Amino acid sequence: MSQGNGANLESRCLRVQSARVNGRHTVRLEGEMDLSVIGMVDSEMRRVEATDAPKIVLDLDQLEFLDASGLRLLMHLNTRVQDRLRIKRGRSAQVRRMFELTGMDEILRFAD
Repeated sequence: MSQGNGANLESRCLRVQSARVNGRHTVRLEGEMDLSVIGMVDSEMRRVEATDAPKIVLDLDQLEFLDASGLRLLMHLNTRVQDRLRIKRGRSAQVRRMFELTGMDEILRFAD
């Protein structure tokens, strides 16, 4: 994932890969999204939102853990980015369960 305007950010528990390909900007999260990394994810999403990309995909396929602060950020993104944002749910049972338990699986716009 390395064409166009992109970024690779890393912390102790999360890796963020961001790239634009053919008008679609994908931000891929790998690892754990908790309170310690929310600022990093939010900053990258704000950077991408400021571009003219007509579609933004937040790829959670490699996300293994999501806490309440991550859910809160997803809700803010859902409101801020509106029709441009789609979320790829991912494979982690823990992350999927968080969406189900909170009812966010009915609110967020998923790509899958």
